[in-house]
Amino acid sequence: MLQLETGAPLDQRADNEQAVYDFLDKCAIPFTRVDHPQVHTMEDCLAADAVLNVEMCKNLFLCNSQKTRFYLLLLPGNKPFKTKVFSKLLGVSRLSFAPPEKMEEYLHISPGAVSPMGLVFDSAKDVTLVMDEDVKKMAMLGCHPCVNTSSIAFSMADFLEKFLPAAGHQITFVNLPWEVE
Repeated sequence: MLQLETGAPLDQRADNEQAVYDFLDKCAIPFTRVDHPQVHTMEDCLAADAVLNVEMCKNLFLCNSQKTRFYLLLLPGNKPFKTKVFSKLLGVSRLSFAPPEKMEEYLHISPGAVSPMGLVFDSAKDVTLVMDEDVKKMAMLGCHPCVNTSSIAFSMADFLEKFLPAAGHQITFVNLPWEVE
């Protein structure tokens, strides 16, 4: 049975996960947390969503064909995604999923744990954060703390008004369609 916790865990965690908790504390962002078995899909996240009372965002790490521009896209977990549509909205051609080694290099995360929390490691601002308008409307943001064995939730206002400024990141908003061809 998953258990709701408040704040950072007391036990030893991976360096990237602990760095996220430290950053949230430094920004005075209260959050709830649940530890769980490793998850790999949005369906795997449903139990954590229920405990946190939040809908986990789908987080996609994308790049251009030259692998010189990188994008972190946040969209509702149940919203369909088509690279062609997203690329057109950004005015960028041929976006695809970025390789795992670039996730590690820029965000200190691995596949299955993609999260906006990784932006705390992107001091050079190599990653462009893009958020679907439907995520912006959510009261709470649910995501992983750079590992896929825990999930956290905190207010969208704190994400937009405290987390992003402290991380030094700007955000681009897009309105992805619910219906895709």
